Amino acid sequence: MTRYPLGRYGLGWVLLGLFLLSWAGQTWTGWREFQAEQAAHAQSAQLFGADGYVWSWGQSTLENWQSEFLQLLTMAVLTSFLIYEGSAESRDSDDETTERLARIERKLEALVGDPTTAAPPRGP
Repeated sequence: MTRYPLGRYGLGWVLLGLFLLSWAGQTWTGWREFQAEQAAHAQSAQLFGADGYVWSWGQSTLENWQSEFLQLLTMAVLTSFLIYEGSAESRDSDDETTERLARIERKLEALVGDPTTAAPPRGP
């Protein structure tokens, strides 16, 4: 049994942690920027309300997510239609390997005969 440092779902936990850290960083830096802008206009920075930070925060969060989802969707759609021959994502190397193995098996069967119909070896 293989032991994983963070359990069987360690990758998910690490990615969730990185996501939350980056989101918290975006929130904190956005708040600091919002405070500076409000101070430049001689206004107090408020979290909620018509001119509150929550609207700016929501907009930047949705823009970031939209950008990432658009990139991921584009990559997924394009890779389903286009390939780069020889890359790990393309099936051409798998298909070539499968065909080579089938050719080798056919040659072996021709040399040795069909192993399923051959008589079992006799003992001494």
